Amino acid sequence: MGYIWGGIKQAIALIIQLDPEVVEIVWTSVKLSTISTLLASIIGIPGGIAVSKIDFKGKYLFDTILNTLLSLPTVVVGLAVYSLISYRGPLGQLELLFTGKGIILGQVILILPIIVALVRNAIHEIDDRIYDTAISLGATGTQRFRLLISEARYGIMGAVVAGYGRVIGEVGVSMMLGGNIRRVTRTITTAIALETNKGRFSFGIALGLILLSISFIVNFLIYYLQTGDKE
Repeated sequence: MGYIWGGIKQAIALIIQLDPEVVEIVWTSVKLSTISTLLASIIGIPGGIAVSKIDFKGKYLFDTILNTLLSLPTVVVGLAVYSLISYRGPLGQLELLFTGKGIILGQVILILPIIVALVRNAIHEIDDRIYDTAISLGATGTQRFRLLISEARYGIMGAVVAGYGRVIGEVGVSMMLGGNIRRVTRTITTAIALETNKGRFSFGIALGLILLSISFIVNFLIYYLQTGDKE
């Protein structure tokens, strides 16, 4: 127990002192996760609305596949993207492997189904009479889109936050596509795995405490948005 408490004390000291290496790793994680979430949201929010409101052949199959992708392991996503952007892959000439851009690509693919599915569910909860009234009053496509965004705003924001929570704590994509390169692609999760194996227990705990704090904030926001939607 003394070993554990000693590691925790040293970890807290690293955080309080704003250890440069800790700050750099946290910044890399936050930066990559934020960009990934923004890009996935730009695609996923309109996609979720479209899936909810547009009927097409094979929609049931599409929904089934979408729901299956919600629990897709990160290493599977990492493997799939790795096969595309590796030097012998079809996108190898873009030189995305072991770069921040490669991680972002993998993370976007990882959370896109989550955002699409949660936005779809949020749109489904809107009273159909609101949308039908807008159509009867001659609302344009853009106006109807804005109406849906407004009515489902809490659910949509919750979807974005949930996506962010998924990527900030993932390790498979970051490790396989980023290579855990110091000062380039080393994230909180990959650094925890590496530093713990190296025997830097306190450093791993420091990053773990920070990740736990971020997860708490993310879950608090999701809870707040869900309760706000009901109110």
